[in-house]
Amino acid sequence: MLRSVRVIAEDFDVGVEWSALRTALHGGSGAIAAFCGLVRDRVDQETVTTLTLEHYPGMTEPSIEAIIDRAEARWPLDAVWVIHRVGALSPADQIVLVLTASAHRDAAFAGCEFVMDYLKTDAVFWKKETRGGVSHWVESTHADRRRASDWDAPGK
Repeated sequence: MLRSVRVIAEDFDVGVEWSALRTALHGGSGAIAAFCGLVRDRVDQETVTTLTLEHYPGMTEPSIEAIIDRAEARWPLDAVWVIHRVGALSPADQIVLVLTASAHRDAAFAGCEFVMDYLKTDAVFWKKETRGGVSHWVESTHADRRRASDWDAPGK
């Protein structure tokens, strides 16, 4: 399986990444699913001015690799690519890109959603949000944790 994990400060081009994955697959896959997360401009009726993401290189990449390992064990994936940005981001900036490829769309979609759900809860990142001139650390929400735990439910 092709895999790529990149934690970067600079922006990425979704089209370039999509094309690179398509080329790397050499036509062997029937589906590519994608998710691109953006910085929201409002949270709880307040304007967000900055989202700052920090990471620890010795821990972050392996935590993402472990999520990919779990996805690969569940679905016949041909590729999983994850790009996650760090640093100070503004509203509408891209934060994360997840691309998954498989012979069929169901595995590509499920794998993409699974990876994204666990990036929100298990990947080692620290997020600080600035709203109304006040900064505070952001943790995974109850909804994020529930979505991730739902993957362990029977039939998932």
